[in-house]
Amino acid sequence: MTEQQEASEDAVMTRIGQAVILLHAGDREEARNRLGEIWQEIGEEGDSLHRCTLAHYMADAQDDPADELAWDLRALTAADALRDGPGTGDDGPGNGRPPLREPRPAMRVFYPSLHLSLATDYLKLQRPEAARVHLARARAASGALADDGYGNGVRAAIARLERRLAAEPGARPRPFPEQS
Repeated sequence: MTEQQEASEDAVMTRIGQAVILLHAGDREEARNRLGEIWQEIGEEGDSLHRCTLAHYMADAQDDPADELAWDLRALTAADALRDGPGTGDDGPGNGRPPLREPRPAMRVFYPSLHLSLATDYLKLQRPEAARVHLARARAASGALADDGYGNGVRAAIARLERRLAAEPGARPRPFPEQS
């Protein structure tokens, strides 16, 4: 990779970061506009890390839960494009999908947050069973998190959503899949 390409990629992440600052400051519309401009530039086939990062934050800038879900699904798809190694999941021959590959070590820390976001989206859309699936995936992936502010924050958010789902009307008193 040339120095010019590296600088260009850093510029994209810098611009995403600037939009995220606006988002966290409460200017959702401007953040959404800037992230949308960057998305148009990098496109559906752009760098997977850029797409994952941008889509993850673009989801947070949405007002409609269905739009938020669509962006979080884009983020997960982009993260999955960063997987490497031989297939290790339960996808594969016989089901029409390629086998899952292990996430790159640096990407493993993103999966708990990505699945937590999807679980939250599904709960907002009154789809508690889909929320449970992604919450279980978030919990299962949380072993990749460090014992630091970020990791502890994501684990705490997972625990809060688990309690919230357990208190949902009509919730069956059963453990989450990883607790069985």
